Formats: sequence, C-alpha cells, structure tokens
Amino acid sequence: MNYNTLKYELSDHILTITLNRPEQMNSFTVEMANELIHAIEAAGKDDEVRVIVFTGAGKAYCAGMDLTAEGNAFGLDESRLPTMKDMEDNYEDPEFIAGVRDTGGRVTLALYDCPKPVIGAINGAAVGIGATMTLAMDIRLASTRARIGFVFNKIGIVPEACSSWFLPRIVGLSQALEWCYTAEILSADKAKAGGLVKDVYEPDELLNEAYALARQIADNASPVAIAMTRQMLYRNAAQPHPKEAHKVDSLAIYYASLKDGKEGISAFMEKRAANFTQQTPSDLPDFYPWWND
Repeated sequence: MNYNTLKYELSDHILTITLNRPEQMNSFTVEMANELIHAIEAAGKDDEVRVIVFTGAGKAYCAGMDLTAEGNAFGLDESRLPTMKDMEDNYEDPEFIAGVRDTGGRVTLALYDCPKPVIGAINGAAVGIGATMTLAMDIRLASTRARIGFVFNKIGIVPEACSSWFLPRIVGLSQALEWCYTAEILSADKAKAGGLVKDVYEPDELLNEAYALARQIADNASPVAIAMTRQMLYRNAAQPHPKEAHKVDSLAIYYASLKDGKEGISAFMEKRAANFTQQTPSDLPDFYPWWND
C-alpha cells in the first residue's frame, strides 16, 4: 500500500509500519492519523498479517504533533462548543470526527480494536502523541536513543490518545501522574524501570529484536487464538466482575477447542510443531466481536 506519511511493508506474515516523515522527525499530522487508521484497519482484515511492528524513519520515532500547521494546531474546528452529549449523539458524524474528536485517540482506538498483536520499536524521540500512540501497542521495545515524554501539561494541554486509560494500566496511577505532571523526558532506561518498555537495545539491534519477537509469535501460535487473547485481556481486564470474563472465556475456549485446539494438542502429544490452519480474521468465531452485542 502507498501512503504519504507511512511505509507499509509485509514480509513473511510480519507487517512493518514505519512513520515516514524523517525530515520533520516523523511529527504527527491529521493526514498521518488518517493513514495510520487506514493501515491498521487494513492489517486487521488481512489474513497474511500475523504481527505488526511499528517504528520510525530516521532518528526519531515521532516528535509529537506537527505544530507548524495553520489554524488550530490539532486540526480542530474552533467554531464549535461541543458538549458530552454531542460526543454521544454525533460520535460517528464525519464533520464531528474531523472537527472535534482527538486524532490521536482515533489511532489508538483503531489499535485497540485490531485483532493482530502489535510491537512498538521506539527508535528515537517519542514525545506527546509519539509516546501515547505506543500505549495501545502490546509490547514496546526501545533504542538507547529513545527519549519519551508525556509533555502535555507543560504546553498547557492534557493527555490525549486515550492515554488516561492506557498509561495507568501499564505503569500504575502514581507513576502515570508523575510523568504527566512533570513532563519529564524519560531516557530509555528510566522508561524500562517504570515498566513502560520491555527492554532497551542498541540502535542497530532494535529492529532485529522486534522482528525476533514478532517471529516467535507468528511462527508458534494460532493466529485466531492470538487475536482472541488480545481482545480478551484488554477488554475483560476492564470489566467490573470476573463473571463477565467467564462468559467470554467460555465461548472462546469452546470454539478454540474445535479446530486449532485439536491440532495444538495433537502436536504436543506427538512432540512436533503444530500446523495451525485457521486465519485471522477469516476464521474468528461468530460471536467475535462480542463487545458490540
């Protein structure tokens, strides 16, 4: 696929999406947001994609919103005075989406809904939306050159891209508040110590490590089981009672046991590699997506 702000490269079931505005440190624009949403949704519908790896071209991952645009820096329609009722009533209205809804949040919601596992390879500066978009990725790896900052309060705005939902779940409420209050630019090591990234690598090792992890997932697990597990953990963990998870778990294990589950058990008993034949999204069970019911 051809995009103006991204590279979309699929090889042997692993999709690499590269933010590709290196001369602008991959700063985020409305066009990039729309292209990211399109790319994520396309990947989610493609049976050939088993894992997605995100990274940035050049020295940065994403240096935040491109603040050089004319008018409202975030591309919002200042003639409106939206209310919470408007958010409910007009949520899917195209003009409301373009004029009011946070572009970064639309990207992270697309990631949240995606059935494919997502790895973030943070190769450099990741500030503002550059940091918050990675929170909806399942596993984050960082280069020693990575610098990560939740700098919103420092420039008079608030956390966006659904980060008020994701960040406390990843690092804990107190840590999330401190990082937002202080707007500290975190080194890769400090981000790891705080639980934000899994590990830190030299710049020339980062993508190789991300691909090794992606390969482990793509080659050894049922794509349908992975897709179901991703949504079950994200959504069930936010339920008020484990009974709600039990309902989903019951259906999920029932349908998993009929096909790929049989193959997985046979492979285990026969001490061989499993040959999973079900694909995502083609073979997802009919009750998926259960949260829309």
